[in-house]
Amino acid sequence: MQLLINGRQHEVEHGDEPLVWVLRDELGLTGTHYGCGIGMCGCCTVLLAGRPARSCQITAAEVGDRPVVTLEGLAERDAAGEVVALHPVQEAFLETPLQCGWCLPGHVLCAVALLARDPAPDEAAIAEAAQPNLCRCGGYNTIKLAVARAAELARKA
Repeated sequence: MQLLINGRQHEVEHGDEPLVWVLRDELGLTGTHYGCGIGMCGCCTVLLAGRPARSCQITAAEVGDRPVVTLEGLAERDAAGEVVALHPVQEAFLETPLQCGWCLPGHVLCAVALLARDPAPDEAAIAEAAQPNLCRCGGYNTIKLAVARAAELARKA
């Protein structure tokens, strides 16, 4: 079956597998993390047709023709596939690093979705967008700062 992932068509063999395993094991896109396996932690979050989705809770076949964006798909790349510019959210999270980073795919992709619908979110909107994702290190204040910084960077771009 064909999936549109990060703007490119990919042939995948295991349509009945959870998307997280197809991305990681079949396509080598390890920016999508496996956490709890029950859709509670957010580590496996991807953007599915522009909306955050838990990739451990959807099979590859259920994706259908909807585009998927992973952490790897956010950066701007040249024709050879080399990164030429990071997404503003990626830049902001690099400026304000967290302790372990396992939760970051979920927080980054939820922030991307938030900024797509609200380029100047207030603190409450940022907290609401981050709420579905767990950070075992307790970096929620740093995460909120990073998302606010990402909004600032995106407005300057």
